[in-house]
Amino acid sequence: MKSVEAKWEAVFQKSYGTPKLNIISGKGCYLLADNKKRYLDFIGGIATSVLGHAHPAIIKAVRNQIATVAHVSNLYANPESIKLASKLIEMTGDEDARVFFCNSGAEANEAALKLSRKTGRTKVVSTLGGFHGRTMGALSLTGQSEKRDLFAPIIEKINYVPYGDITAMRRAVSKKTAMVIVEPIQGENGVITPPAGYLKALRELCDEYGTLLVIDAVQTGMGRTGFWFGYEHEEITPDVITLAKGLGGGLPLGAMIAIGPAAHLFKPGEHGSTFGGNPVSCAAGLAAINEIEKKALNEKALELGEFLKSELLTIEGVIEVRGRGLLLGIVLQQDWAKEIANYLLAKGVLVNAPNSNTIRIAPPLIVTKIECAKFVKIFTEVIANG
Repeated sequence: MKSVEAKWEAVFQKSYGTPKLNIISGKGCYLLADNKKRYLDFIGGIATSVLGHAHPAIIKAVRNQIATVAHVSNLYANPESIKLASKLIEMTGDEDARVFFCNSGAEANEAALKLSRKTGRTKVVSTLGGFHGRTMGALSLTGQSEKRDLFAPIIEKINYVPYGDITAMRRAVSKKTAMVIVEPIQGENGVITPPAGYLKALRELCDEYGTLLVIDAVQTGMGRTGFWFGYEHEEITPDVITLAKGLGGGLPLGAMIAIGPAAHLFKPGEHGSTFGGNPVSCAAGLAAINEIEKKALNEKALELGEFLKSELLTIEGVIEVRGRGLLLGIVLQQDWAKEIANYLLAKGVLVNAPNSNTIRIAPPLIVTKIECAKFVKIFTEVIANG
């Protein structure tokens, strides 16, 4: 019988590394592979499976919707997309906000980039280490040269400045700047958290020059950091929010939410997405939001994040734990994060190593304290014996 590696390589392009697991089912915070082994999922589809796997609320919403109508395109309205858009507007705290639905974070950032052109300006400021997607516009926004250089030339007039450095931002932003795009926490760069006051200072700077402040909440959104989008702790309101990953509760769904005057920049025919606002994905998104609210999972994320931080910092070989809520980066004393991730895999725990010395965890928001303690125990054993 062919291995999963051989099966994968026989049908897929080499855009990803060859996976070692073939996942066949999941329940709660666990996944089952075809090797009959259960895995504690502490990466959650890269911050996507906010309610874990096979959650009853998601199953019910998807079944009901797909039995009613699966797709209508953007030529017609559908109740689920209207309800979800209304809920997202409520979550922003600004009733004048307006929503554009798409399918992914990259598409949401592409939409934000196009929207910024409607200001009449073309210059953009992004941050070094930032990740905004792999399509050409989103890739151009991404502050990681190793991902961009192979596909040059990229979109011009994008300036990358050090993340968290407001002085560098002040030098880069001018009256010609259409937008500044920033993540509340840089997830793909190793879960980097900016200094306190950074986002607030960015808001003031963008106000000074009439520049759109775009918050990429793709990874920090949906309650993962204790707030709906991940910037609220600094008491700011951005001009644009991009959202995806956890928004669909495990189904493909993205959104670009524009607030204030930015909400009225697009005119009919200027942007679109065939599957944007798909009724099934929107039904799943509504179910996810309702469950997060009902169970106060955002507050729980903050509590469990603090528990994980305090426990992990006691482990010899761990020098720092970055992030907020259930988006954490465990910084190791040695550059062996990828090896540690493989050791954890062998022990039945799924994590991600975004760089050589950091383990990223983003478990489902339904994770329990017992499961967090189990993760810490296994992580401690792996570090000690690795």
